[in-house]
Amino acid sequence: MSRHERRAPRPGVEWEFDKIVFDRDLSRSAVAKMLVERAEHGGWELDRLRIGNDGIRRVILRRKIIRAVRTA
Repeated sequence: MSRHERRAPRPGVEWEFDKIVFDRDLSRSAVAKMLVERAEHGGWELDRLRIGNDGIRRVILRRKIIRAVRTA
């Protein structure tokens, strides 16, 4: 259950965001392992982690968007 978004916090820097929701039945180590996998292979970094009263973890990951500059 992830959704990609794009927003530019300041000129010249553009980020791509991915929202993930982890069920409360997953252990802390399992969630950490999944996040490490995404960081190592996808270039994502942790932006925000919220744990609700119901135990559901809502994670927002981000990565920089690098635009190729056309040369003449």
